[in-house]
Amino acid sequence: MTDAPLTPHEADDALAAEYVLGVLSLSERAEVEARLKRDAAFADLVSGWEHRMAGLNDGFEAAPAPDLLPRIEARLFPRAPLPKRRSGLFGWLSGATVAAVLALASIATLAPPHQEPIARLATEDNRLVYAVTHFGDTMQITRVAGVPAVAGQVHELWIIEPDSAPVSLGLLEDKPLVITLPDPPETYVLAVTVEPEGGAPGGIPTGPVILKANVGDAA
Repeated sequence: MTDAPLTPHEADDALAAEYVLGVLSLSERAEVEARLKRDAAFADLVSGWEHRMAGLNDGFEAAPAPDLLPRIEARLFPRAPLPKRRSGLFGWLSGATVAAVLALASIATLAPPHQEPIARLATEDNRLVYAVTHFGDTMQITRVAGVPAVAGQVHELWIIEPDSAPVSLGLLEDKPLVITLPDPPETYVLAVTVEPEGGAPGGIPTGPVILKANVGDAA
């Protein structure tokens, strides 16, 4: 083995894998998405990784969500500032190394990990549905019904620990949102708001709550 640096192609392939697995930061994802529009060769690398990881999107089951709107709105609308320090659960919200990404991709190619449904975010008429699954230290949110937000707006996912301010987990767009996150307790709440394009200013939710569910309410 040598410590030779990655070739440009190897570096692009590793970046494509990180993007598909959702371990990039929000700013890094934005840079990759801008590049996808202008770099066809890089877009092919991303498509290849999406094909290899396609098995992770199987196994979603529909179920009605409980009426938790009063609890969610009570926590979101005070607009309390985000805590300056994060530990425990939110300390895991960070990127992974290239070696870790490639190792996970190899496992997924041989045998896709078992996905456990942990929440279902849906409107009352099921016209918009996001399925939330968890495997290992990875949580995936996939839109299984409906369409994304209208032009100029975006759906943003939040997780709320009891007696704490909401924390953004990312933007819900065309592709599944995949983040590194340990299994959150069932006392936590997931919510989706409508925010300006690019996400809530300052990391504080401003738009209406359109979906909500307790972690563990997947059936």
